[in-house]
Amino acid sequence: MEFIDSHCHLDDERFDSDRAAVLKRAAEAGIKRFIVPAVHADSCLKINTLSQQYPEMLPAYGLHPWFCERHRDADFALLATLLGSAVAVGECGLDFGLCKTEARTQLYWLRPQLQLAIDLNLPVILHSYKATDILITEIRNHPGLGGVIHSYSGSLQQAEQLIDLGFAIGFGGAVTRPQSTRLHDLVRHIPLNSILIETDAPDQTPFSQRGKRNEPVFLIEIAGHLARLRDMDRDALIRACNANAKGLFNL
Repeated sequence: MEFIDSHCHLDDERFDSDRAAVLKRAAEAGIKRFIVPAVHADSCLKINTLSQQYPEMLPAYGLHPWFCERHRDADFALLATLLGSAVAVGECGLDFGLCKTEARTQLYWLRPQLQLAIDLNLPVILHSYKATDILITEIRNHPGLGGVIHSYSGSLQQAEQLIDLGFAIGFGGAVTRPQSTRLHDLVRHIPLNSILIETDAPDQTPFSQRGKRNEPVFLIEIAGHLARLRDMDRDALIRACNANAKGLFNL
């Protein structure tokens, strides 16, 4: 059975020394395709090169709010050029917790990417931290947009609004933490056909692997936690989430 990691940063320099081995370990566990989103222009170019070397790495191209200071207006033209071979726009979004860049600047970089997704009929991979209400407003202001909120950290009520707007909800290593009780409750209540599973590797390592570099092979452990939270068979959950990923990213 094939398993898709719906969000991992395999272009990260922490994989430069053993990327092929990381992909081999994942493939041996049944994880054979990987959505790899960019975060700035340099990562766009690196992912474009890597995806030609490793066809199982499916590229998404975007400008992340953490890197507003390094983004340039010319990057929008780069995105438009590269997105013809991509499965999604992203990673982009809003972050009013970990990112100190003012909201106005973050929105300056976000809005053209949302419009690109609409114009190119691509889903968008969104980062949202302490910004979900404003992000929902932006989505409403861009009718026809669809995609996923990765590594979801909002409320159930916000998730329901996002699902109604055509968005999937991504869950990763955070669901494996014993203290993540609010997130556990969310997992139990969100419709199965709206869930994607991700690692966000090399970050957000599962609780049992804390202190290690995260990698896609740990997706199996994340799936097991999600299945237990939903009181269902793990393989059935994997099949459902694979179908969700294939539908969203047109795989």
